[in-house]
Amino acid sequence: MDELCIVTTGGTIDKIYFDDKSDFQVGEPQIGRILQELGVAFRFNVIPILRKDSLHLTDEDRELIRDTIAAQAANHVLVTHGSDSMVATAKVLAGIANKTIVLTGALNPARFRGSDAEFNIGTAVGAVQCLPAGVYIAMNGRIWNPEKVRKNVSANRFEPIV
Repeated sequence: MDELCIVTTGGTIDKIYFDDKSDFQVGEPQIGRILQELGVAFRFNVIPILRKDSLHLTDEDRELIRDTIAAQAANHVLVTHGSDSMVATAKVLAGIANKTIVLTGALNPARFRGSDAEFNIGTAVGAVQCLPAGVYIAMNGRIWNPEKVRKNVSANRFEPIV
């Protein structure tokens, strides 16, 4: 892997909490800071294209994500994305030729202690370097085929479709 291309779309991984408000807002992408702090031994390029909760992503947003990835020279692409509609976006990205694309995110904001963000990013970085071309989801310590996984909202985790 010469350079990892990272496309950020928002989601819980980038959410921040304001004391004077009752809800979260999507802030600056956190993945570049996380990778720098971890001292990774590869080059990466962060392309922030959206700052949305994944429940608010539209078909047009998904096409923008697809077009952005398809336009990159890099063959290894990591996408940070909200977990609620990650599977839907992964399915839209299927068919982009000659690229290994791994979507990941977090069930708790990266800025929070105990967040799964760093673990999921690490899993995704390992996956994007090792897997053949295709589209994958890295969540909950596993690599998932988007056609065979769903988010269990009540349990707040990804699980196989049975």
